[in-house]
Amino acid sequence: MSSPRPLDPLFRPSSIAVVGASRRSGTIGYQIVDNLLRHGYQGVIHPVNPSARAIHGVRAWPDVSSIPEPIDLAVIVVPKDHVGSVVDDCGRAGVKALVVISAGFKEVGGAGVQREHALVEQVRKYGMRLVGPNCMGLLNTEADISMNATFAPTMPPPGHMSFLSQSGALGVTILDYAAEYGIGIHHFVSVGNKPDVSGNDLLEYWEDDPHTRVILMYLENFGNPRRFTRIARRVTRKKPVVVVKSGRTGAGARAASSHTGALAGTDLATDALLAQCGVLRADSVEDLFDMAMAFEAQPVPRGERVAIVTNAGGPGIIIADACESAGLRVSPLSDDTQARLRTLLPEEASVRNPVDMIASATGERYRDVLDAVLADPSVDAAVAAFVPPLGIRQIDVAAHIVDARAGHPDKPLLAVLMGREGLPEGKARLQEAGIPAYTFPESAARALAAMHRYHRWLERPLPEPTRFDVDADAVSTIIQGARDEGRAGLLEHEALAALAAYGIPVVEHRVVADVDAAVAAAEEIGYPVVLKALSPEVVHKTDVGAVRVDLRGPDDVAAAGRAVVEAVGTVAGARLQGILVERFERGGRETIVGVHSDPAFGPVVMFGLGGIYVEALSDVTFRIQPVSEQDAREMVDSIRGRKLLDGVRGEPPVDRDALVSVIQRVSQLVGDHPHIREVDINPLLARPDGALSLDARIRF
Repeated sequence: MSSPRPLDPLFRPSSIAVVGASRRSGTIGYQIVDNLLRHGYQGVIHPVNPSARAIHGVRAWPDVSSIPEPIDLAVIVVPKDHVGSVVDDCGRAGVKALVVISAGFKEVGGAGVQREHALVEQVRKYGMRLVGPNCMGLLNTEADISMNATFAPTMPPPGHMSFLSQSGALGVTILDYAAEYGIGIHHFVSVGNKPDVSGNDLLEYWEDDPHTRVILMYLENFGNPRRFTRIARRVTRKKPVVVVKSGRTGAGARAASSHTGALAGTDLATDALLAQCGVLRADSVEDLFDMAMAFEAQPVPRGERVAIVTNAGGPGIIIADACESAGLRVSPLSDDTQARLRTLLPEEASVRNPVDMIASATGERYRDVLDAVLADPSVDAAVAAFVPPLGIRQIDVAAHIVDARAGHPDKPLLAVLMGREGLPEGKARLQEAGIPAYTFPESAARALAAMHRYHRWLERPLPEPTRFDVDADAVSTIIQGARDEGRAGLLEHEALAALAAYGIPVVEHRVVADVDAAVAAAEEIGYPVVLKALSPEVVHKTDVGAVRVDLRGPDDVAAAGRAVVEAVGTVAGARLQGILVERFERGGRETIVGVHSDPAFGPVVMFGLGGIYVEALSDVTFRIQPVSEQDAREMVDSIRGRKLLDGVRGEPPVDRDALVSVIQRVSQLVGDHPHIREVDINPLLARPDGALSLDARIRF
């Protein structure tokens, strides 16, 4: 027996009190007692109802304090106004943990917020742990516990998936789905408002739970995203974590002055966070279960090479397309394997990949062909697809697919069974043997692609973010000077100075007070030059004509200087604080590096293609600060336009190391100076010999 852990009273209670137990069917208090009894809870059940002598034939008690033996867990199903007195009663009786089903707390706002605050204070006073309020309960399918302390009408079969749901209503659907399709669940928790036991607590609990092989989560929000990142990075090294996160299509980013702020929606921050800690994101609950079935009993593939075996050409093509689209490779089989297949298959069959055995393929032929394909060293995983022709049964084919897998336990094998006749029996036979069976080809491809992504994560080192030698004091002085003047951000020359203090190359420039001085500065820098007005009120200078580029002589500079001064005058309340003269740089690729501070996630670092079309193209990627070197490299490599960085039409590739360095240095800048809210380096000119910041904006 393993030593007790903090959440054991919730998942492994030896006794449960159901407060608010009822004899009326159709009530939650009735359903919870019924579930505990009907599904064989191995501990002692104590219904609590002051108006009943017995419930379901089990003696009832007027309150928890009256129960003569210790209680590990109390499930509370009483009106919200009575929860407080029940919690006090439980605390005095020494109850170790609570599940509060009752609603009417933070989720309703107003007085509910205060009610939940008081509840948490009570729980902490007595040293108890709390799931809920506003939840549907929890369950544990282990044979020596067999606890269904929920009001769901079904109990899923035992398995190795542990599931957290932030939605009670969705939780009922999840358990129904698991029971219908025979998907094994180990633990299920509906966390409700989660003021105490959170997703982070459950991740840590399941991290070392030997019965949990896959962790599944439906989340509506992250309570503490940075703690989640720290825990998940560790947990995903031991077992896969798959998340469905709702809220993909919010109303959009809040109004922001920077390009980064306009692009960095909360859902993009979620993608960044999950990518950095190895968590797989599913698009739907169905997708989540598809992934989980593949992970539960299959080995992780060693590579992306997939072999497809089918008895019909159409499904094979669909699976091949889905695999390639998901980042897998349907690569040719070896010559030896193809030669072996020719001895097993009729002449009209195809021995290439996908292997089309044609409709006459029997179960025995599936076994022999899969055995040959899985033995091929150029194959990392296989998908077997079956469309039932006349006279060949799903169950027979399923049995022979199981036989083929037995000889190759180190390679994942997924199945796609199509057609309705015999489908339940065939799928059940495969899933009993640990082979995930899907109805649609795309589901199998997505699940296998998720396994490959997880394999890449396991191979990836986790270095600490680099600490560069920088002049942090200089940046603190610049920021403090701007704040002393009541400004919410730096002027561009100040922002460039801050970047330079962190070792980020910036364009040669001068700050002058008037047009004559601008001409002199241009002569000193050398033509051509760029002129920009400096005004804290003019955020996007190009939009109002406060920027002039490619100025090639003193007359051009003088005319442009007068124009940018006049442009500032067209903006109500704008103050001109100087003119910035910069060298006009040519060549290279315009990129953008930025930071936006999300209220939940903190600083979010962005990289992508830059210039004036950055928001129109939205070819950007994000990571949560701090950003390691590997994070930065993945950012550079994951944009859609990455081939532009490699050089096109004979142009040399840009210096990727320089971009990686800038991303890391910007990450360190905002980490060292928490007052910074937004950063935009746009454009950051990427060249074969480095990167150069041409324009910078910093706000705090």
